Amino acid sequence: MRKRLAVLVAAAMSLVLVAFLVPLAILLRSVTADRAVTAATAKAQSLTSLVATADAVTLRPAVDQLNTTAGHPVTVFLPDGTVLGAPTPRTPGVTLAAAQGASLTVDDDAGREILVAVQGLPRGTAVVRAFVDRAELTRGLGAAWLVLAGLGVVLLALGVVVADRLARSIVRPVHELAAVSRRLAEGDLDARAVPGGPGEVRSVAAALNLLAARIRDLVRQEREAVADISHRLRTPLTVLRLDAESLRDPAEADRITGHAESLERQVTALIDQARARDSAPGSCDAASVVGERAEFWSVLAQDQDRAVTVEVAPGPLPVAAGPAELAACLDALLGNVFAHTPEGTAYAIRLTGTPEGARLEVSDEGPGFDLDDVERGASGAGSTGLGLDIARQTARASGGTFTVTRRRPRGARIVLELGTPLGMP
Repeated sequence: MRKRLAVLVAAAMSLVLVAFLVPLAILLRSVTADRAVTAATAKAQSLTSLVATADAVTLRPAVDQLNTTAGHPVTVFLPDGTVLGAPTPRTPGVTLAAAQGASLTVDDDAGREILVAVQGLPRGTAVVRAFVDRAELTRGLGAAWLVLAGLGVVLLALGVVVADRLARSIVRPVHELAAVSRRLAEGDLDARAVPGGPGEVRSVAAALNLLAARIRDLVRQEREAVADISHRLRTPLTVLRLDAESLRDPAEADRITGHAESLERQVTALIDQARARDSAPGSCDAASVVGERAEFWSVLAQDQDRAVTVEVAPGPLPVAAGPAELAACLDALLGNVFAHTPEGTAYAIRLTGTPEGARLEVSDEGPGFDLDDVERGASGAGSTGLGLDIARQTARASGGTFTVTRRRPRGARIVLELGTPLGMP
């Protein structure tokens, strides 16, 4: 916008300057030529009275004296053919002036002739000729045109500078609004725009600040709602744990109690995450978290006769994801395996270190699926459709990637590239 406004002003000023300077330059050329012609005419007319009364002998010194002064050469053509003053051939203009007895001005390639006819002589009409060459007709015109051109360039530059300053006063608040919008998009809900610039831009800044405040209120309400809903789960979890403790089989009671405590830890982590004010990801040792969750799910895999392959690189493998987030991510992926593949279907968990962090791969030998067929909140298999989205968000929040591919001949492979925490090499 800044460049466009400057170009627009430059184009408009150029048209105005051309419309003003071109006629002025033409007028200067006419004035310069008229000035030279007027001077030559006055010089020629100063001899008319002497030509009409004096003879050739008396007239010659006067003409020679007039030609000694700087200026235009003067020649007198007498009726008897005598030529006095500056030597020059008898031109057609001189002949015409003598024949008609009238004063003339004749232009040619060399310059301009000023012809003054003197009548009343005994033998006819005499003609006084003053000549103005082309250089004299344009003397000083080049310097005047340069001054006009320089003035035009200065005015054009001044106009462009003023337009640029004006555009800058408009564009700068717009850039600040864009910066505030980017900060809001990145999660900084406290970002606010400082109203400035034209009234329209100030109005947009005020509207953006209202929008940011509204977004912050909505996010806060959503976090509180999630925290409240999660908190309500504590009561049935407590009842479940009490029922598990009342079982007669100690092993069964311990197993169900452990599941209840794990679920309660997940609910607590969900509450803490919902109430967190910042969106910066945490960090954890991926090898420890993945190993613990793989061991947890291996018990259920044994009950369903599933072959399990677990390959976890020796830690520590720090990644930019909190332990609760990474555990929830792996639980969601393994939960999908158990929910959407038949019993006895094998699966594998592989965690390896990479220069960018860690690579987590979960694969199975089930029917497989395409990521394009899965939408958040919708699933064709009777689930919520949020499991893969949890994994995707965890990978992206850590600065990594999330990919889903089909295995050959059957099965699915989900790969999470997890980034390293900030400040770590």
